[in-house]
Amino acid sequence: MTHFKTIATAAALTVLPSLALAQDAAPGFDEIGPYIMTTLLFCMAGFLVFFMAAGFAMLEGGLVRSKNVTMQMTKNIGLYSIAAIMYWFMGFNLMYPGDFNGYVGTFFSPTVLDPVGVAAADAALDYASVGSDFFFQLVFVAATASIVSGALAERIKLWPFLIFVVVLTGVMYPISGSWQWGGGWLSEAGFSDFAGSTVVHSVGGWAALAGAIVLGPRLGKYKDGKVNPMPGSNLALATLGTFILWLGWFGFNGGSQLAMGTVGDVSDVSRIFANTNMAAAAGAVTALLLTQIFYKKPDLTMVLNGALAGLVSITAEPLAPTLFGALWIGAIGGVIVVFTVPMLDKFKIDDVVGAIPVHLFAGIWGTIAVIFYNSDASLMTQLTGIVAYGVFTFVGSLIVWFILKAAMGIRVSEEAEISGLDTAEMGMEAYPDFSKG
Repeated sequence: MTHFKTIATAAALTVLPSLALAQDAAPGFDEIGPYIMTTLLFCMAGFLVFFMAAGFAMLEGGLVRSKNVTMQMTKNIGLYSIAAIMYWFMGFNLMYPGDFNGYVGTFFSPTVLDPVGVAAADAALDYASVGSDFFFQLVFVAATASIVSGALAERIKLWPFLIFVVVLTGVMYPISGSWQWGGGWLSEAGFSDFAGSTVVHSVGGWAALAGAIVLGPRLGKYKDGKVNPMPGSNLALATLGTFILWLGWFGFNGGSQLAMGTVGDVSDVSRIFANTNMAAAAGAVTALLLTQIFYKKPDLTMVLNGALAGLVSITAEPLAPTLFGALWIGAIGGVIVVFTVPMLDKFKIDDVVGAIPVHLFAGIWGTIAVIFYNSDASLMTQLTGIVAYGVFTFVGSLIVWFILKAAMGIRVSEEAEISGLDTAEMGMEAYPDFSKG
């Protein structure tokens, strides 16, 4: 036994130096930890923002009439899928081109992922994997398209809408997004939009506003100087959709920290979660109180949109405010919804789900509110960004909508609108066992 022990000991002593050298050559957690944790953040946050696609679908499905629900579901799964393909095909590298002129990057440059089993020596250890970054950015552009879907519900044809989504997600959103998040001219000017009150939400709102103007209101919505309410089919579904969006927003804002490799980063992500939640709650309570005061009864649809407006309002700067700051910023978002929904009706702009007040008007407010807690932001620079995104997206969207209208028509016939888009456009009903609403 002694002889064998001596041999084993000698062998172990021979192997130890090579093991030590191998251990020294391998990067430690201090080197690879930030890459791993940030990649994990992007994946988890991306899952949450992806789930917002379901939230938009449920919200819209609940707020349209039952005869149009199948169409909304088709638009929502279609727009997400188109966004995924277009963002791969050219959107991602158009939005994040690296060194460029600050205004427009390179078109038709498909995304290429990291190699399978990439080695630490070949990975971007100062950031995250390409796949996680691409996926996280992709789900944002899909949310932008969803905003347009709800506003133009119940009277738009399917294919013209989906063609517009191709242009929005593949060209317009990536170009304007590069101005801020891709290191473009607005970023250089000092414009600040942490998670996208303007870059995402106002862009969707401007595109929806242009479409609503070109498309016109639903039949019977405005008649004899009166606004005729058209109640949604399922407020329980709409409420579920709002809660799903609320949940997804933790990924939307929290993931926009873009780092989880230090104690400070992780702490900041948790701070963003808390502020995001507070703003949503304040927006909902404010809308609840105001509708009770002005309409003598609470309006659930306003309360739902109040929560969403609070979320949009805090999105431009969810990190810096205190909880009280998040509360009053979100509360003003709730005020905006209550007053701008009837304002749009006065102009006969028919927004079925309230997307324009929530995403455009509250998005503008949230972008301005950055100056109260971010000392590096200035009012003039924030307003410059708001105007730049507004002009580019609104004018560009008007042009695309007018081209689609002239080329193929964007609105269904009166007969189809009356009977419902489910049967006229889709050939199937969401609720075949119930009467049309």
